[in-house]
Amino acid sequence: MIWLFVIMLTLFVINVPIAWSMAIAATVYMAFGPHVPLQGMVQRMIGGIDTFPLLAIPFFILAGNLMNTGGITDRLVRLARAMVGHITGGLAHVVVVTNMIMAGMSGSGVADAAGSGTILIPAMKKAGYTVRFSAAIVGAASTIGPIIPPSIPFVVYGSIASVSIGRLLLGGAVPGVLMGIMLMIFVYVIAKRRRYPSEKRATWKELVHAALYAIPPMGMPAIILGGIIFGVMTPTEAAAAGAAYAFILGFFIYREITLAQIPRIVIESVMGTASIMIIMSAAQPFSWILTYELAPQKVLALFENVQLAQWQILLIINGAMFTIGCFMESLSVMIMAVPVLLPLLEHARVNLVHFGVFFVLNCMIAAITPPVGTMMYVVCSLSKTSIVEFAMEVWPFVIALVIALLIVTYVPILSLWLPNLIIPG
Repeated sequence: MIWLFVIMLTLFVINVPIAWSMAIAATVYMAFGPHVPLQGMVQRMIGGIDTFPLLAIPFFILAGNLMNTGGITDRLVRLARAMVGHITGGLAHVVVVTNMIMAGMSGSGVADAAGSGTILIPAMKKAGYTVRFSAAIVGAASTIGPIIPPSIPFVVYGSIASVSIGRLLLGGAVPGVLMGIMLMIFVYVIAKRRRYPSEKRATWKELVHAALYAIPPMGMPAIILGGIIFGVMTPTEAAAAGAAYAFILGFFIYREITLAQIPRIVIESVMGTASIMIIMSAAQPFSWILTYELAPQKVLALFENVQLAQWQILLIINGAMFTIGCFMESLSVMIMAVPVLLPLLEHARVNLVHFGVFFVLNCMIAAITPPVGTMMYVVCSLSKTSIVEFAMEVWPFVIALVIALLIVTYVPILSLWLPNLIIPG
């Protein structure tokens, strides 16, 4: 089984995309391994993504693209600016609050980074913030997107671990707010030291006007979460309803989406969906081989032999997943690791909803770290900042997010209180 990873890592190091690295490694194993038919490769690739909950992914991606094109992001930025722009480091706080609000709409960190970064990075640069700092806070704040519901990674994790997606989505709400608070604390300290500016405090009239202006966009998370919580819609149906609502707002009400833009929005959504599905499909036979080779049982036996406490197991998992996540795309890590870890989590009596929340949080932190950070590449592209410059500036925010991760890991009630209250399971 070791040479399976050797092949995959070798391909990855020579810059073969991670999906193809996993697929090629699995194909070689099935072609030359014992008692494993090669046709199982195609069966696993197709069967692994042939599940109804995964249909939510293209709709969440479409909703995010419609939101960014249809003027919804502009109105949310205006509200956030009126709320927190007067605090020291005002626009950096606006970035965090905007991403917390947008998180309830798109379910994608990449979409949130692109939406808020397009508007706020130029504004921060004009106001006197360094481009490196602007890129770093946009990247760090975009990690909140997949934690506060809705969330594409929670849909993927729920389908792999057979966990209620509704409970997972609710489980991310409080940890997502905690992430925002931690980032704002660090922003305030850095802004004080560097003497970054604050904006003029909004009057009550301006605040009320901005809130009224943002009421229609706020209907989107109400539709998505309300439909799931009250059992009116499945997560997939809620995602479709959210995308439809975003289209109605952008095309009919705000009139910022034109007929000429629709093909581009659809193509971008298809490309985004395809990139996720290719990774998931390629990872399925790889994950199956790990199960076939009894990797879950071997991991469990390893931990049983060393007699570790639950807190030690969770710390090791967090450290291992963060390290791996720095070098692999988060969905690939999730698809490969979760089936292997499930027996160990059951043995350690770790609630799978709680694990899903801090596991996804961990993956999102890794997504803003070199060398393979999807959201890092998005904000670096938007800001024309190098990876090295971004890495030098983002580390305080990584520390803030790691603190939030440890709190969520060792205080399970933060993840379980809302699901237990609304959807007992």
